[in-house]
Amino acid sequence: MKSLERISSFVGSTFALWVVLFAILAFAFPEGFTWIAPYIVPLLGIIMFGMGLTLSKNDFQEVFKRPKDVAIGVAAQFVMMPLIAFLLVSVLPVSKEVAVGVILVGCCPGGTSSNVMTYLSKGDTALSVSITAVSTLLAPFLTPALILLFASQWLPVSASALFLSIVKIVIVPIVLGLIVKALLGNKVEAGIKVLPLVSVIAIVAIVAAVIGVNQEQIAQTGAFIFAIVVLHNVIGYAAGYGLGKLFKMEPAKKRAVSIEVGMQNSGLGASLAAVHFSPLAAVPSAIFSVWHNISGPIIATIFRKQKEKDDQAEKKQMRTVS
Repeated sequence: MKSLERISSFVGSTFALWVVLFAILAFAFPEGFTWIAPYIVPLLGIIMFGMGLTLSKNDFQEVFKRPKDVAIGVAAQFVMMPLIAFLLVSVLPVSKEVAVGVILVGCCPGGTSSNVMTYLSKGDTALSVSITAVSTLLAPFLTPALILLFASQWLPVSASALFLSIVKIVIVPIVLGLIVKALLGNKVEAGIKVLPLVSVIAIVAIVAAVIGVNQEQIAQTGAFIFAIVVLHNVIGYAAGYGLGKLFKMEPAKKRAVSIEVGMQNSGLGASLAAVHFSPLAAVPSAIFSVWHNISGPIIATIFRKQKEKDDQAEKKQMRTVS
């Protein structure tokens, strides 16, 4: 079990590498990964079950300790990212499937990767976890409504069908995870240590499946979609940080909100697109999965270095005063 935990820890810490590697492999050898496509929804369910196992009452207590901070993060997540996505696809020449795909990933809640990146950035990790938990639980209501509002001009949208899908592939697995944790208590701790390995395999499989199925379309328009995804993500980081500044949050909170807004649950986006729209609509989510595992460590490093610089400046100022 110890060796499995070490492997899980290693794979979790090199997550971005595996996503990029298998995205390249799926593009080069699509036939080796297209068979995974029917299993995208169950794979996401496994990830969400794992999330349920890791959640604790402390994650929700934080909501009541500082509701304003959590509300700002959740509101930013569900207002800024859909709006940015809508503006981008309205201005840029994209197909209706790609437009819906970009909006879809923008309407998704935050992903659990944001919690890790917030920790690495020396941001407010507790706040990040609370925002992710709350936005995920609100997703069945807000994500379908936002997709209907922003994407229905391109393709028909059934908000009720989206609601049921999110409940089945997100809420039910999370609730099951919470129940299992409540029943087994400390006995699940050993399993939780292996979760990074399971989650990485699942998300890598989802990304590889989407890229494999859409290899031809990606070869034609992939660079353009990648550019839109990068813009969406980077503007999201900047908008989240700017909002934190507007509300005069302390630096650790600003870093948390920035990363929460910029990083989406792209696995959910890919699953919903594959079930309710078209394989091509899932491509922005797959590319987002690849890109945010590159941009996340970059923004975390920038924030961490900025904090270290500020700490050094503060110490220097204190020495000067004394």
